[in-house]
Amino acid sequence: MSKVAKAALGLMAATLIAKILGFGRELTLASAYGASSTSDAFLVAMNIPAVIFTAIGTSLGTAFIPLYCEVNSSQGEKASIKYTNNIFNVVVLICIVISIIGAIFTPQVVKLFALGFKGETMEKAVYFTRAMILGIPFLGISYIMMAYLQVKENFIIPGLMPVPYNTCIIISILLSVKTSPYILPWGALIGLLGQFLFQLPFAMKKGFIYKPYINLKDEYLKKMLWLVAPVLIGVAVNQINTIVDRTIASTLVEGSISALNYANKLNQFVMGMFIVSISSVVYPMLSKLSTENNKVKFNQSIVKAINIVILLVIPISVGAIILSTPIVKILFQRGEFDARATYMTSVALVFYSIGMIGFGLRDILGKVFYSLQDTRTPMINGAIAMGLNITLNILFVKFTNMQLAGLALATSTAALVTVTMLFTSLRIKIGPFGGKSILLVFIKAIISALLMAVITTIIYRKVSYLLGTGTMKEIITLAVAIGVGAIVYATSIIVLKVDEVNLILNSLKSKIKRS
Repeated sequence: MSKVAKAALGLMAATLIAKILGFGRELTLASAYGASSTSDAFLVAMNIPAVIFTAIGTSLGTAFIPLYCEVNSSQGEKASIKYTNNIFNVVVLICIVISIIGAIFTPQVVKLFALGFKGETMEKAVYFTRAMILGIPFLGISYIMMAYLQVKENFIIPGLMPVPYNTCIIISILLSVKTSPYILPWGALIGLLGQFLFQLPFAMKKGFIYKPYINLKDEYLKKMLWLVAPVLIGVAVNQINTIVDRTIASTLVEGSISALNYANKLNQFVMGMFIVSISSVVYPMLSKLSTENNKVKFNQSIVKAINIVILLVIPISVGAIILSTPIVKILFQRGEFDARATYMTSVALVFYSIGMIGFGLRDILGKVFYSLQDTRTPMINGAIAMGLNITLNILFVKFTNMQLAGLALATSTAALVTVTMLFTSLRIKIGPFGGKSILLVFIKAIISALLMAVITTIIYRKVSYLLGTGTMKEIITLAVAIGVGAIVYATSIIVLKVDEVNLILNSLKSKIKRS
């Protein structure tokens, strides 16, 4: 197995651990405070720093990597450490200013995010937010450390970054039940610091040495700020799409926003587990190859990354379409989440799944352009996609009877159109890069996934008929159907001789022989 594949698998495992712990955090909060004013206030307070800085932090990390590679290649290791310290210290200063402004205007900030909060709930939200907004500098430098570790080919530690954060929050929730809910934000604040401290020793092992160096006239700082702006706009476009979707969903039948949110959570789980893991590993490598002007390996890496995404996402999206109802039922249908909510969420999941390959390839292709220090093309394509998404939302919801399904289909369609535009733009920019290979893998993946869909549907119905209803029986039925489907899909792509699969098989065979 290649070094890139091992790194991607390691990051997937780390991401899974982090997501499980994040789910544990939600369960602990729900168990301790239920649906109360305290939980509402705390959730809003956690969301505010994330919304304020996550987009900025992601943009900084994205712009940092290709420029680090450029500095390291042209001026050496000492200059790249100097560049890292300059970015690090400038980010700290900017974040401190943002924190001070946020602490002064906390009531106004909370009202923007929670207009309906009043009385005790508002008082708690202001207190919680004011404490947590002090952690924005920790959040900022965590993203810089994450980018530094990724460019040094350490991907597992950045993937585990949420672990100390979620652990500290879980501890603070448990302590708050016995003491006071007002210690909740301080646990989260310590968790934000913990994210940075967790990564720091590993960064130092990779050569990072902190120095209080600031040079506002540095050409690479200016270049980075120039690259950050389009990335930030591109991230903001996705946020606007989500806001528009939820706003229109609020005009539909009751529960539409929740159904859209739950279906999107399942879609984002796939994105976080597989797509983000692959793009995080591939991006630093592409940046280095671009800096070295190694066009052959650069193009080969693009094709491999895209083909791996196709091979992973196509069966998942087809599986989600045919098994949407049992998946949603097993995961969510309990308590107040009734059969109606299951139906609405499964419908949204089906139409989100249609565009899953678009979401995945959009992220990979965006990273390809960023590695070429072209942040403008993804921004323009993203803006076009946003306009298309809003137009289709109105068309599907207002002029057809698709309702909730129309919102999800509009998002999927916009993602697929964006990917088509990005492919076209990339071919214009770098010339032919292996489109025939990608198309061939796509066709083989579709054929394998359709065969999988037929057999999985038959198996699910037969096992369901034999076992009957009941939570455990339904879980077993779904697990058997998914397991058989995975075997059918894997066998099919092996028979169809997909290159990426053959590389893995040959690697395993050679290891077995050596053993």
